[in-house]
Amino acid sequence: MIFWIASYPKSGNTWLRTLISSYYYSKDGIFHNDLIKNIGQFPEKDYFKDFPLDTKNVVGTTKYWIKAQEKINYDKKIRFFKTHNVYGKINNRPFTNKENSLGCIYIIRDPRNVITSLSNHYELNYEDSLAWMTNHKKYIYDNRGDNNYGNFQFISSWSNHYKSWKIQKDIPIKIVRYEDLLLKTYEVTKEVIQFINLTSNQKNELNIKKLKNSVNSTSFSKLKKNEKEKGFAEAIFSKKKKKMLTFFNLGPENDWKTILDKDFAKKLSETFKDDLKEFGY
Repeated sequence: MIFWIASYPKSGNTWLRTLISSYYYSKDGIFHNDLIKNIGQFPEKDYFKDFPLDTKNVVGTTKYWIKAQEKINYDKKIRFFKTHNVYGKINNRPFTNKENSLGCIYIIRDPRNVITSLSNHYELNYEDSLAWMTNHKKYIYDNRGDNNYGNFQFISSWSNHYKSWKIQKDIPIKIVRYEDLLLKTYEVTKEVIQFINLTSNQKNELNIKKLKNSVNSTSFSKLKKNEKEKGFAEAIFSKKKKKMLTFFNLGPENDWKTILDKDFAKKLSETFKDDLKEFGY
């Protein structure tokens, strides 16, 4: 069964996966780059290669979302998957269902900090980034020049995204604020591991030593240093700068209060007013 690690892009999904992968896929809890490969992405091209997929059709994969997950779940093992897709339907085709999904950890981040990270990652100005985040029809894909939509993900708007996962009643979900994970990494990660174990009926007791090692080995400074020395698989190449963009960029220093000018910050706070209030931002 699939255990989702869901989020809107640039909300801390990768960091959460380093914590989870180091705990569940290592003997000692010490993170290294290969561990995160145990948590794949869905949708992803490879999961549709056995289906008559029209890769030139933007929403072609939606026809096989459930069938691909059924194939993944054939051996009935528990697997973690990252996704930026909303929880919902396209052309009456559901992204997932309770027959294929065990649970979800959803990580949410203050949209005023998402926008600065989004701007850096996709090389957009702030106005374009805001238009991206408020576009109800927004989708992302990586065709790497081959016009292949095999990893199409429908993300909608920032607000619609978290609501789609929050209001669904099919599977258990735990919502984690990125800011809480940042301030209380050990405590929040412990809650995440306990939720996963409980939801998946794992009888193993919490391994405190592994948990501490997972937290200590995935600090932002260590991940940034590791990327500088060894690179990072999820970093992208900048066509503008003709070089790889740093994936672990600002981290804790990504603070909209000091980065954004007052007028734009005010505009963002007004745009996301109800959402900010709901999550105590």
